[in-house]
Amino acid sequence: MLSTTRDLEAMAEKLVASGQYRVLRKLRRRAPVVPPKTTPTRMGLFVDVETTGLDPQKNEIIELAMVPFIYGLDGEIFDVGETYQRFQEPSAPIPPEITAITSITDEMVAGQCIDPAEVASFASGAALVVAHNAAFDRRFLERLSDVFETKPWACSMSQVDWASEGHEGTKLAYLAAGAGFFYDHHRAENDCLAAIELLATTLPVSGILAMASLLERARQPSTRIWAENAPFDLKGILKARGYRWNGDDNPNPKAWYIDVDTSRYETEIEFLSKEIYRCDIELLTRKIDAYNRFSDRL
Repeated sequence: MLSTTRDLEAMAEKLVASGQYRVLRKLRRRAPVVPPKTTPTRMGLFVDVETTGLDPQKNEIIELAMVPFIYGLDGEIFDVGETYQRFQEPSAPIPPEITAITSITDEMVAGQCIDPAEVASFASGAALVVAHNAAFDRRFLERLSDVFETKPWACSMSQVDWASEGHEGTKLAYLAAGAGFFYDHHRAENDCLAAIELLATTLPVSGILAMASLLERARQPSTRIWAENAPFDLKGILKARGYRWNGDDNPNPKAWYIDVDTSRYETEIEFLSKEIYRCDIELLTRKIDAYNRFSDRL
C-alpha cells in the first residue's frame, strides 16, 4: 500500500525526533504568500548560466535560466514566478567535461538560440538580479544583454556569511543539504529555485532571513584597492590577507587587489603603507556598489 504524503511526513518527523537521523526533503516550489497591504515589495530575478568554460571572453553560454520572485524590503520572499529557460548552441561542440557536470549534450542545444531582446524584456522589471557566484554569471550575461549592466546585483554565495552560520562551504548543493532539502543540481532552473528557497530560510545562528542578510550586504558600498608594483617577495602576505591577482587581458592593472567595506578603507591603506610599501602611498582605487560589483567594468 502506497504511503500518503502525511504518512511519509510523520515517518520523517519520527526519524528526526529519534536523534539518530537527519532527513532531507526534496525541493518543492514555494507556495505563494500574500504580503500585507502596507508592505512594499520588489521583484528580484535569480539567474544562472551553464557555459562551455570559465572564461567569458572565450567561452559561451549554453543554458540560461531566470526565475522572478517577489520579496519585501525586510527580506521576506512572498512568491516565485514562472521560469525563463533557454538553450543555446555554441560555436564548437560542448566539451565532454562540461556535459559530465551539466548533463547538457550537443543534441539538446542543436539549433537552439537565446534571443537577447527576449532576455532584456524578461529582465526589465527586476529591481535586483541575484546569482550564486555573481562574479561568474554577471560577466557572461553582460555580454549577452546590456540590460544586466543597468541592474543592481547581489550574490547569494558571497554576500551571506554562511561560515558564521555554521556552514563549512558555500556550494549551493551543500548549503541546501544544510537547510534540509535536496534537488537535481547543475541545471540552471533547478539551481535558481534551490537558491531562492535557501534565501527564504531563517539563518540558524543570527535568526534573520538569508535574503535580509543578502540585501544588507548588497546595499553597502565598498572600495577596490589596487596594490600596484607591490614587492614580489611579499605576495604571500597579500594573498593570505585576501588579495587576488589580476593577470587577465583587460584594461585593469596587472596587480594584486582587494575589495573592502568603506569602514575598512583607512585600515587597509595603513596596512599597505606600513607592511608592504613601507612609505606613504597613493594607490588606484575604485568605488563599488551593486550596479558595478561583480562586473568586468570595474
